[in-house]
Amino acid sequence: MESKLTFKQYQNSLQENRFLGLECKNCRVYTIPPQAVCRSCGSQEFIQRQVSNKGIIKTFTVIRIAADGFKPPFIVAMVEMGQGAYLMGNIVGIEPDSANMELIGKKVEIKAKLVKGDLYSKDIWTPVFEMISV
Repeated sequence: MESKLTFKQYQNSLQENRFLGLECKNCRVYTIPPQAVCRSCGSQEFIQRQVSNKGIIKTFTVIRIAADGFKPPFIVAMVEMGQGAYLMGNIVGIEPDSANMELIGKKVEIKAKLVKGDLYSKDIWTPVFEMISV
């Protein structure tokens, strides 16, 4: 089974502040980060695509008790990207204690941040969301 987007390629694109995803050849559903199988139809045939760095917050939560190596509180959100793919990441630039339901539906710009690994994992690039001023 050939992957059209490896994790290493995905990480390299994040490091360059570019966002690569996969478009299913069968149903045209986008997925990001890369997966081996389409969530929608189960196909393994994909086309690598650059995706928009803009999105809309669909839901969020404030993490107050976190795993070792993470300093709470912080906000984790699910963002719908322009192509319909959903992406999870942290919202930055907002005080977690001020987060409320007004965040849902707000536009964000997706950027990337290097997160230091712990005893069990390596450093990794991960998406973060910044609010877009309107």
